[in-house]
Amino acid sequence: MKSLIQLLLVLLAIVSCKQKNTNSPIQKDEVNSIEADVTGEWITLFDGSSLDNWRGYLADSMYPEWTIENKTLAFTPSENGGKNIITNEKYTNFVLSLEWKISEGGNSGIFWGVYEDEAYPEAYHTGLEIQVLDNDRHPDANANPKFHQAGALYDLVEPAYDVCKPAGEWNLCEIKIDHNANKGSASLNGIVIVEFPLRGEAWKKMIENSKFKDWKGFGTYKTGHIGLQDHGDKVWYRNIKIKEL
Repeated sequence: MKSLIQLLLVLLAIVSCKQKNTNSPIQKDEVNSIEADVTGEWITLFDGSSLDNWRGYLADSMYPEWTIENKTLAFTPSENGGKNIITNEKYTNFVLSLEWKISEGGNSGIFWGVYEDEAYPEAYHTGLEIQVLDNDRHPDANANPKFHQAGALYDLVEPAYDVCKPAGEWNLCEIKIDHNANKGSASLNGIVIVEFPLRGEAWKKMIENSKFKDWKGFGTYKTGHIGLQDHGDKVWYRNIKIKEL
């Protein structure tokens, strides 16, 4: 009986990890917050009461599609797309922490390194993106390799594990960008799921094998704005903060 109980406990622990991308088991040292080894002060970018730190990309003010809804930063799509938003300030080396919740079948994204110029009509023309997605319903989640799944470095690095919560539930995302160490990473719900270089031969190879191969300016700006994407679907963000390295 004792052996049976122990076996059931082990099986329950495995199921609770919700590992859909089972390339390798989750290691103990990977189940950590990216922020854990970073010192410094957090800067609040959105606390549920003010939009003062944000504005529309290529705009002087906030797009009306983005509003405060029950202390969250909510995006409600309109007929006219392209209503991406960016921070007023620019950042180089940082840890960004936020929570996101997507609508059923929804798609959005978190940008950084966004260079604002009319030569680039969209924020994603220069900024890299961590994907925000309903993995259970959006077709992008089913493609292989899983470059478009929630938590992926969009079209460049697939997440090692699927630890995304269902549509309508909050996911904690942390993105760490350190150009001094030539290392970027992102975690979802406390687990590091993507790691990537920021320059060098490995970086060049990633770009050459992606749709960004011939995109002038993509991923070339170390210093840039943080951005949130209008992908035509309802999405919510909250508790947005950043810590410069």
